[in-house]
Amino acid sequence: MSAENRIVELGIELPPAPPKGGVYKPVVFTGQLAYVSGHGPYLNDGSYITGKLGADLDLSAGQAAARQTGLALLATIRNELGSLDRVKRVIKLLGMVNATPEFGEHPQVINGCSELFRDVFGEDGVGARSAVGMGSLPGKIAVEIEAIIEVHP
Repeated sequence: MSAENRIVELGIELPPAPPKGGVYKPVVFTGQLAYVSGHGPYLNDGSYITGKLGADLDLSAGQAAARQTGLALLATIRNELGSLDRVKRVIKLLGMVNATPEFGEHPQVINGCSELFRDVFGEDGVGARSAVGMGSLPGKIAVEIEAIIEVHP
C-alpha cells in the first residue's frame, strides 16, 4: 500500500507545512537523498507544543510532541516532493528533546515520530536514529527532529 493511501487509511490529518524560522532551506536534495531541516511539533493552528520533559511534560506528552513533529515533517516532505509516495525509505532521524538534566528517556520520546513513520512507510520508515537531550530548543519547543530520506527519482 502506498504511503498516501496509508495516511488516509490511518485517518491522519497533516498540519500545513510549517513556515521557515530562519535562513535555511526546508529540504536540500543531493542525488536521491533529501536532508530535511529540523522541525518542531507544529500544530494546525500555527502554534507549537512547548515545554521541558521532566518538568512541564511527562513521557506520554513528549511522545505526542514527537508524533506531531513527525506530522510536520511529513507535511514538508509532501510539500517538497508532491507526494509521500516518492519516499523510498527513511535513512536517519535525529531527535532532540528539550529536557531537564535528570530526564533520561529521550529514545522513548522520539519513538512517537519513529512509530508514525513506520505506520506510514512500513519497515522502510524505520532507519538509523539518534535521540539526545538538550538544555533548550528554539521557542521552548518540546522536541525537534531532522531527517534524511531516500527518494524515488
